[in-house]
Amino acid sequence: MLEMLYNPNFVTGLLSALVAGLFTGVGGFCIYLKQKYSQNTINAMLNIAAGVMLAVSFFALLVPSMEQICRQYTNVFVAGFWFCAAMSAGMVLVWVLNIVLPHEHNNMVQPRGRLSLKQAWLFIIAICLHKLPEGLAVGVAYGADELTDPESLVIGVAIHNIIEGLTIALSLVAAGESRLKSGLIALLIGMIQPLGALAGLMLIGLSAQIVAFAMALSGATLLFVIVGEILPETYACQTTQKSATAFFSGFVVMSFLFMVFGA
Repeated sequence: MLEMLYNPNFVTGLLSALVAGLFTGVGGFCIYLKQKYSQNTINAMLNIAAGVMLAVSFFALLVPSMEQICRQYTNVFVAGFWFCAAMSAGMVLVWVLNIVLPHEHNNMVQPRGRLSLKQAWLFIIAICLHKLPEGLAVGVAYGADELTDPESLVIGVAIHNIIEGLTIALSLVAAGESRLKSGLIALLIGMIQPLGALAGLMLIGLSAQIVAFAMALSGATLLFVIVGEILPETYACQTTQKSATAFFSGFVVMSFLFMVFGA
């Protein structure tokens, strides 16, 4: 443990996760920018966030992991088995968290009626579930910085966090909380992310042999969050073409950033 503390990547990874988490607070205080955010606007933002995170999961974690595992095993079938096993473990991890922690998935952006505080917090707990896998991905990326580009991943997570922070604040305001308190709560929730990063850094620190598997696991947790948590929040809006445009816009912009920073 002491050796990890003296590792520059350990400190940088934690600080990067902290900075990315702070952007959740930035998003929370974006509630002051407009009197009202339309559901279509938030729908578009959530789809952009999903596109960004999809690019992050593939280019920062899954593809480098696949390449590294193929180098470790001469038999491609064995390599494929272990890659898929690591991905499956990541999906099961988030699935178990969803079962253990009570939460609720509702489209709570600018509801017609006032939400109860309990409803708002059940939604916020669902957002909190995102933070641990996202932090885990940041920690793993910094632990495996020779295989991937952690800076681009942090940028993607930060963009995603702004949108999540705004949805947290909107749900709390809809439940009757003040804008200031809602923004501060969003900021506090963002601090869950460094805890996930700590877990990722410690996982990588156990053995250099598991780096590629940890990347596949954390990449799969992000995929689960995209498919099971973020996109379902947009289904109530019947704007398929706009949603698809927003999703691919996020993916394309994040792909460009990976090419620029990875060059």
